[in-house]
Amino acid sequence: MATRYWVVSLPVQNSASTLWNRLQDQISKHSFDTPLYRFNIPNLRVGTLDSLLSLSDDLLKSNSFIEGVSHKIRRQIEELERVSGVESSALTVDGVPVDSYLTRFVWDEAKYPTMSPLREIVDSIHTQVAKIEDDLKVRVAEYNNVRSQLNAINRKQSGSLAVRDLSNLVKPEDIITSEHLVTLLAIVPKYSQKDWLASYETLTSYVVPRSSKKLHEDNEYTLYTVTLFRRVADNFRTSAREKGFQIRDFEYSPEAQESRKQELERLMQDQESFRSSLLQWSYTSYGEVFSSWMHFCAVRVFSESILRYGLPPSFLACVLAPSVKGEKKVRSILEGLCDGANSAYWKSEDEVGGGMAALGGDADGHPYVSFTINLA
Repeated sequence: MATRYWVVSLPVQNSASTLWNRLQDQISKHSFDTPLYRFNIPNLRVGTLDSLLSLSDDLLKSNSFIEGVSHKIRRQIEELERVSGVESSALTVDGVPVDSYLTRFVWDEAKYPTMSPLREIVDSIHTQVAKIEDDLKVRVAEYNNVRSQLNAINRKQSGSLAVRDLSNLVKPEDIITSEHLVTLLAIVPKYSQKDWLASYETLTSYVVPRSSKKLHEDNEYTLYTVTLFRRVADNFRTSAREKGFQIRDFEYSPEAQESRKQELERLMQDQESFRSSLLQWSYTSYGEVFSSWMHFCAVRVFSESILRYGLPPSFLACVLAPSVKGEKKVRSILEGLCDGANSAYWKSEDEVGGGMAALGGDADGHPYVSFTINLA
């Protein structure tokens, strides 16, 4: 599947079918590996020249917006598929692969009546895509909020002993709590364990001898308990800190531990639910945005062709997917199918960067309407 397409329109001198046959013949002879398709645009409502000129000024900006939303949703889908371990699936519009939808485009008359003014169609497309973008922001924010809460809990459980949650490392029998006695939890650097064992009984008075017990260790720290009289606990904390030992505040609570466990399970379920919901929504919304984008492109080709070639509408619109190496040859073929004098005029205007090229909204300065659609 190609990811880069040209949408072009050529001026018709006699008949569109004759021009189409000539284009097919030239492509097959000189650039046979370039896919070529008709881009079927209905007879839209032209309106006034002023309305077309005004619309042309906004088309490029609106196209950038719609294309940007399309790519934003596609990137979101790719990220969600990667995180979920889901095999990437082809993006579709109502079950039709997006490249097929583009190359076999059919105007949706029910959604965008051809008798509506072009400005009304463009505004309708822009409004719909903007609503989808707003919805995307809300859904992504909800998903990221759950993810950040879960990441915060995971950091607490997987960080170093200096910062992590200790509740799942401490058993009820490790803690002594009475009217006079209290058990503290000390975080000791691994290289200072000998110093701790030799000094903890003398850091303050009323420390229970041989009460320190190792509970856990990681790459940096070791977790020890120490039991002492409650009234000297603050003095012990101060003395321990001066020697480089951290006393962690901790209160053993089976209820709190069970509550944290349930909270973790709930967040994991919420994350999976939000992720699945966001992925399904993104598949559907990408199709809607892409369909809107192709209708927008049809309006753009139509309006720029009128400004370029005049009235009544007489042009051939088509879609090509040339290779990078074949681009120059295909441009030459397309130019050759335009009026010779017209081609020379457009070449000179391209060199000075002005003239009718700007009027038609085509920054490339070719003697025909042309713009690029990037699917990825």
